[in-house]
Amino acid sequence: MLCAATRSCVEHRTPLILAGLKIQEGECYQNTFTAQDNCTLFTHLQRAYSLETPDQLFQPAQEQPVIVSVALPTPLRKTFDYNLKSNIPSHLNDLIGARVQVSFANQTLIGIITRVGHTSQFDLAKLKPITELLDRQPILPAELIKLCERAANYYCHPLGEVMAAAIPVALRQGAPAELPPLKTWHAIVDEEQSLNRAAKQLALHQRLRQRQQWSAQELQSAGITNTDLKPLLRKQVVIEQQQPLRPNRAEPLLIQTPHQLNLEQMAAVEFVALGAYSTHLLYGITGSGKTEVYLQIINKVLSEQQQVLILVPEIGLTPQTIQRFQSRFNRTVVAIHSNLNDKERCSAWLMAANGTADIIIGTRSAIFTPLKSPGLIIIDEEHDSSLKQQEGFRYNARDLAVMRAQQLNIPLILGSATPSLESFNNAQQQRYLLSPLTQRPGSASMPHMATIDLRNQPLNNGFSQSLISAIDSELKQGNQALVFLNRRGYAPALLCHHCGWLAQCPRCDSRLTVHQDPQHLHCHHCDYQRGIIRNCPTCNSHEIQSIGQGTERCEQTLTNLFPDTPVIRIDRDTTRKKNSLKSMLDDINLGQPRILIGTQMLAKGHHFPNVTLVAILDADSGLFTADFRAAERFGQLLTQVSGRAGRADKPGRVLIQSHLSSHPYLQALIQNDYSHFIDLLEPERRLSQLPPFSHMALIRSESKRPENAIGLLNQLRATLNQSYASNPQISLLGPLPAPMEKRNERYRFQLQINAETRQLRHQAAMLAISLLETTALARRARWSIDIDPQDMN
Repeated sequence: MLCAATRSCVEHRTPLILAGLKIQEGECYQNTFTAQDNCTLFTHLQRAYSLETPDQLFQPAQEQPVIVSVALPTPLRKTFDYNLKSNIPSHLNDLIGARVQVSFANQTLIGIITRVGHTSQFDLAKLKPITELLDRQPILPAELIKLCERAANYYCHPLGEVMAAAIPVALRQGAPAELPPLKTWHAIVDEEQSLNRAAKQLALHQRLRQRQQWSAQELQSAGITNTDLKPLLRKQVVIEQQQPLRPNRAEPLLIQTPHQLNLEQMAAVEFVALGAYSTHLLYGITGSGKTEVYLQIINKVLSEQQQVLILVPEIGLTPQTIQRFQSRFNRTVVAIHSNLNDKERCSAWLMAANGTADIIIGTRSAIFTPLKSPGLIIIDEEHDSSLKQQEGFRYNARDLAVMRAQQLNIPLILGSATPSLESFNNAQQQRYLLSPLTQRPGSASMPHMATIDLRNQPLNNGFSQSLISAIDSELKQGNQALVFLNRRGYAPALLCHHCGWLAQCPRCDSRLTVHQDPQHLHCHHCDYQRGIIRNCPTCNSHEIQSIGQGTERCEQTLTNLFPDTPVIRIDRDTTRKKNSLKSMLDDINLGQPRILIGTQMLAKGHHFPNVTLVAILDADSGLFTADFRAAERFGQLLTQVSGRAGRADKPGRVLIQSHLSSHPYLQALIQNDYSHFIDLLEPERRLSQLPPFSHMALIRSESKRPENAIGLLNQLRATLNQSYASNPQISLLGPLPAPMEKRNERYRFQLQINAETRQLRHQAAMLAISLLETTALARRARWSIDIDPQDMN
């Protein structure tokens, strides 16, 4: 211990280095040390700090090096140390979560700082310097860094690639993390009289007055185009400005009066307690008003000046979802999804980070959006497989939402009419809180469901006469009909009638799909395309026929059968252009007689009040695939698409064409009883020890030479067998060919790990990775590991 006099002397001197420790300078410098003072000070400190000479007291201060650990987007499972030599901020902890540009293996990369210190396990003299410090403040807050670390650990993926996936492409490429002034539009209240003779312009002006300012994204989501705005700008009743978009929280919260809730909906709203973590499974039948429950819970969150993050599975659902929230709340709503350009997506991300955006709606990657004041997370259609990333960093946004809600200590709502078996099991185990919605609000009722037995019936391009008559009947009553076929294109196969030759993809174990607009053959797996084949390459016959039904062929058939009724086809081919889906949905919602035909893009989330008939053409195809989740997905898809009928005052019905109308799965669904359908699936999964009653990892290997791919997995299996041969809690299946063995000229095999606990599964997966990263054969084959796989192909 130093005496008070000595401590006072030290505090009044300039900085000293005492055995490597820096003594900070004090406020006063009026005292000076004499030679006697130096000796006295040295006597007091010699024993404490092992000083050899008094000169050590007065060594000049040396700046300690600042070493940062950087997560880089590489497949290497570690961070990398660099020396930060310049532009060092006063608060070093502000660097954690900031971006840096560095030199790495003869290339320049952008990474995220995960640690700041003064030491490294490597020789400091050999550390490379940071090329450029891109941010003075972190772009990833501490809670998102923690989420990325947990995700990297759970999904056995390199942290650098996880963090790269968590930020927008523009920021990955080094764009400044600053929100530029945005173009906004503001309606002038006092100038409305100049529009008295222009009814449409007056209506638009009154709509624009509902909020203080509009961004370009908000106008686009509301369906307001530049053409609509031009006359209002010319008359100067709307002003265009360049300014930072600010939250309009001083304005009244509600634009639209909330709907009256039924007792079940009221119970679901009251059940969600804000300010604490809980996961709620909102299990509501189709058309039961789940969105209204969301809206009224969000109302409570926004009243507390907090933000809401909403994930939807499909990009196609985003525009109409945004429109519903904009119609209800006078708050800033932004979208984050892959149909936006990089600049738009980055702006929305930054608006959420700085608190400008109150409601953030996006697809799976939006789970990594930073929130300044988080209050609630909602996952709509939580069962949907598109919430799982299938390439690269294979994460499930639903499961990461559970992790994030726990970290933020906020509620999470999982909504679905057809919950996954995993979520049902969690509710039964009371890990999730269950809120059932068993009735449709108002006078709407569940549709009547029936099958049409196709055995021994003549078909007109896939349509039975009973179904054609039913569609005709609905159209004559001024209603709309929806025809569902989950197969795009004109026909799934091109066949020679003379010798039986089939047009195969040269790169895949798959047939080429026939398309008519434009005419070509297309592989939907590897994107190989070629022109239509007119002569059989085997026998030179001209008898080439398109076999089977696709949405294009159904559209042609329905147009011929009902020439006076517009047929609207909605699939990936017809919705490629920007705003094409929105324009088609707007046409449908006019309520005129229409025939809708489409794939699963039409099956979920849409509200078509004038659709009174849903026709399912090929129900049987979903029952026969190698994936153990095939039956579950069959039930979910059939239930979801059936729920598009009878959602308003008009009663609805569903007709299902099938050759297996007595199948128990189909019979359970016809009774509008998805819970009974799940009860049939659970014993099969439990007996087979498949998820959710076990924990699975799928290791895939692929190569242009099949012996390399299967040889790698054989080596891996041998190692795992040695480690777990005596452990009955873990089992291995494979190596086996993937359901589609050859894809894009590569042969694919897989090894399945099933374990009773997540911990045991994780240990086996990490052991597998350690082998895969060191064995020489792994350099001749691509490999990946998928934790909790959703797609076995």
